[in-house]
Amino acid sequence: MAPQTYILFSLAADAILIALLLFLWVRQRSEWHALWWACGQLSLSFGSASWILGAQSSMHHLFAAISLCGAVAGFVGGTEYFLGHLHRRHLRPMALACGLGVIGLYGLWHGQPQRAEWMTAAMLGAAMLWSGLRLGLHRNRYRFLGIALIVRGLFNLANALGWVPVAYESWFAYSITIKTITMLCVIHAVQEKVQHRYVHTIDSLSSGFLIQDSSGHIRVANERCATLLGQAHASTLIGSHVADQRLFPSRDAAAAYFRRFEAAHGAYPFIETATIVLANGQQVPLEMIASPYVESGQLYCMVQLFDISERQKKDALLYRAAYHDPVTGFLNRHGLIQALERCVEQARQVAGDCALFFIDLDRFKRINDTFGHETGDQLLSQFAQRLQGLLPENAILARFGGDEFIIVLPGAGVAMARIYGQRLLDAVAAPFALPQQTLSVSASIGVACHLRHGASADALIRDADIAMYEAKKAGRGQLRFFDDAMTAHAREALTIDGALRSAIARNELHLLYQPIVTADGGQLRKVEALLRWHSAQLGVVAPDRFIPVAEDSELIVDLGQWVLRQACRQLAQWDGGLGELVISINVSARQLLDSTFIDQVRSALDEHGLPARRLELELTERVLLDDTDKVQVALSRLSALGVSLSLDDFGTGYSSLAYLARFRLDTLKIDRSFVMQIEHNERGRNLAATIVSMGRSLGMQVVAEGVETAPQAAILKAMGCHYLQGYHIARPMEAQALALAFGGVSGDFLHETDGNRLD
Repeated sequence: MAPQTYILFSLAADAILIALLLFLWVRQRSEWHALWWACGQLSLSFGSASWILGAQSSMHHLFAAISLCGAVAGFVGGTEYFLGHLHRRHLRPMALACGLGVIGLYGLWHGQPQRAEWMTAAMLGAAMLWSGLRLGLHRNRYRFLGIALIVRGLFNLANALGWVPVAYESWFAYSITIKTITMLCVIHAVQEKVQHRYVHTIDSLSSGFLIQDSSGHIRVANERCATLLGQAHASTLIGSHVADQRLFPSRDAAAAYFRRFEAAHGAYPFIETATIVLANGQQVPLEMIASPYVESGQLYCMVQLFDISERQKKDALLYRAAYHDPVTGFLNRHGLIQALERCVEQARQVAGDCALFFIDLDRFKRINDTFGHETGDQLLSQFAQRLQGLLPENAILARFGGDEFIIVLPGAGVAMARIYGQRLLDAVAAPFALPQQTLSVSASIGVACHLRHGASADALIRDADIAMYEAKKAGRGQLRFFDDAMTAHAREALTIDGALRSAIARNELHLLYQPIVTADGGQLRKVEALLRWHSAQLGVVAPDRFIPVAEDSELIVDLGQWVLRQACRQLAQWDGGLGELVISINVSARQLLDSTFIDQVRSALDEHGLPARRLELELTERVLLDDTDKVQVALSRLSALGVSLSLDDFGTGYSSLAYLARFRLDTLKIDRSFVMQIEHNERGRNLAATIVSMGRSLGMQVVAEGVETAPQAAILKAMGCHYLQGYHIARPMEAQALALAFGGVSGDFLHETDGNRLD
């Protein structure tokens, strides 16, 4: 075979190697070292071909020098780039070195051709040997390619030293063998790099990852998967069955799981949770996300494994935050509704009983305002713990909101509910020892029973809530069971509330005025303004029906403001005709504690040119019970303004004497319940006399309400009472009627006959 034929075969091998390197670079543009090596091999191939096949000339020597320097630069540059040592700043020195090399080699070819030929082979062999050593020593991925380059370098050095047979057959055999080995090493390096990247990718996942075949055996797994399954290394999982790794309870279960992926139209991925038990007994909750994939016609399953221990802990915290009260640790409103619905459903299925207690701490707001919310929370927590200690294990306890608690007793009927209700009242009555002080509280409790009252969770809560408010109206600290009459009352209250909201705008309200006269002479000195309502929808609505409804809402503030302005306007219109009257109006707790109330009083007086001493504000003992500190501030500001303050219905509350000592009041009104007894009951007469004497000793004016007979008036006058008010003097009347009856009259209205009394 001709030498040219051997050379062409060698060049073909070079071309394949160059194409392989260029293909690697094209597919992976980050593989710039492959381009460098391809350029080096291309330079070497062109140089060899032109040297062997071309004619000897000066251009021939120049091309040989350029090819050699290009080959050396390609192999060295590619190796350094691969090792991460070649940067842009190195390109200029490399180009300068190549230029100097070309000049030196070209001069050597002209002066000493034989030495130049030896130098060429030696430089090429040294470059390949150096590149091979660098690859073999620094990177395991291309270790076989490094070995191939070392062999090629040694071959070129041996050729330079004349140790390679000159026969073309031998040279061709060596050349083809080395180049074939180089190509195989490049292919191996690429495959190893792809595999390394794949392994690195799955090992870098924060989740476990495995691939199982149709028989349930694990083919691929990462290190995180091994850790989750309690194994030291991923290699121990390869070839094992998923059931042996406790992912499934049995091989049959694993097979059934895999068959789901054989469905033609499965909704992928499958997401499931499972708890596996490791060999050491540790339980690990896992989330498995699985999808199928096909490789070489075989179906496989890829599974990601996530340790959801922390997620479950966070979910538990979120659930507790969503369904438990942070202050008491018991259920909140949302948690109660869920538990109560289950309880009601169970009771419905067996036609059983279920009792619900709606508990509200009386005047809890005063504790928060006086001692602070921290103390209030401590009280709520102790209160809940005390309730829990009284209840059976199956009871449900929840803080419904604020100072409201709900207890559910499954299986409890009316009789048992009454027993537990009394136990609850007794338990609440005991003082609570808090870190800073000891407090005593009371609670109002409403009870509703399943089937007997509400049949649903919402109905039970509603009915027990209504019963609880009835307990408050009865004087607080009481226990009340729901009945249908309460529902009727609640519905009536809703109807009244709806109609009352538009009463002012529809001009449905008006005032009546009841005279208050002196006890010793019967002269008119005061009038009390009394609110009346004639509704277009409901007709005449008595005050004892609509005033409590208004007090339960913010409507009482608007009504009170309207009464204040109307009373002052009417007093100004009477001026001159009835003397210097004092007008008395009732004030609720909500109205008194309203931040704008003082300004409303001042504005109403200024608008009608009235001095403050002609306005008297009547307060009940219940008003003084609420937020005593704030009430005291408000009363002090009103006194400073010059307005008179009157305590209405004295003696019907709980701490009357304490109020007289604490608050600066100008007038004391004896409740009609005492006045009614003074004629025929010595004890009642003595109580009334004591109140009058006490009021006078404190420098207060005393008014007796509900005076209906002449003997009552005479007795009160003898006791030293200052003023009288009641039907014996006059019924409440319109403003015009009062002006006609009392205008210009200075007589004694106490000695009129019953038939001539003003009514």
